[in-house]
Amino acid sequence: VWMGVHRDPANLVKTIKKLRRKDDISPEVSVVRDIREKELRLYTDAGRVCRPLFIVENQQLQLQKKHIRWLNNGYNDDGEEYKWEQLVKGGIIELLDAEEEETVMISMTPEDLENSRLHQSGVDPHANDGDFDPAARLKAGINSHTWTHCEIHPSIIL
Repeated sequence: VWMGVHRDPANLVKTIKKLRRKDDISPEVSVVRDIREKELRLYTDAGRVCRPLFIVENQQLQLQKKHIRWLNNGYNDDGEEYKWEQLVKGGIIELLDAEEEETVMISMTPEDLENSRLHQSGVDPHANDGDFDPAARLKAGINSHTWTHCEIHPSIIL
């Protein structure tokens, strides 16, 4: 359903995502800006498959050791219950559907994030690697990316 016109769609997308990460609007709402079609699409329909991803801001993973500790304990430092839902509501994990996934940059591992950060600062992250590295072909290329999300290892989700 066509809703209207907005003068600053980039700011609108940023605001909607910020509200979603603060749990002011449902985490299942997806927002996709199609620049070519000059459209902003909001998906709220039931039955869409959404997958969790860690949020990355300023090339830093939002997840910290304290969040892992709180998850293991089941409560945070204030004694409040801490579960998966608190990671979503706290802006640590974001649920993305297939449409929104096309508009983000996803790092495969936290190590790739670190390597990208080092590369941007002018340091070669693989300078000290030996000549023979059997896993070399499995490592991500050292390109400067602006990552927005990071994959969650399947064992963490269990």
